[in-house]
Amino acid sequence: MKILVAIILSLIFLLLAGLHIYWGFGGKSGTAAAIPTTENNKPVIAPGPIACFAVGIALCGFAVLVLTKAGIILFALPGWILNYGLWVIAVIFLLRAIGEFKYIGFFKKVKATRFGEMDSKYYSPLCLVIGGLCVILEIMN
Repeated sequence: MKILVAIILSLIFLLLAGLHIYWGFGGKSGTAAAIPTTENNKPVIAPGPIACFAVGIALCGFAVLVLTKAGIILFALPGWILNYGLWVIAVIFLLRAIGEFKYIGFFKKVKATRFGEMDSKYYSPLCLVIGGLCVILEIMN
């Protein structure tokens, strides 16, 4: 069961990493639904290539941590990352699912935008699942 959870989590992280790296290289597909907007469809943030690459690299690192923690791969990581890394990732994604109460998360006020609809249907539930799977994997170890 631990292996299955780790594989699912790492695949999610790697798919998300690939998407962010694609955007970092200038890809446009999916960006209209991936960036929060105001009610007037003005982007709330404008992430550049460096931000996209940073998120992509972080997500790859999350996948490595998950696979290492489950014993699927051997990778030398500092003890504090092995001890607390999954908890930190779980908190990050659970907080993302809750959101900042205006544009992002389950409790957002601006819901009638393309991003708002996608966030309610897919992004926030996915973040909740990721956070929950991280907790489950940590408890299994």
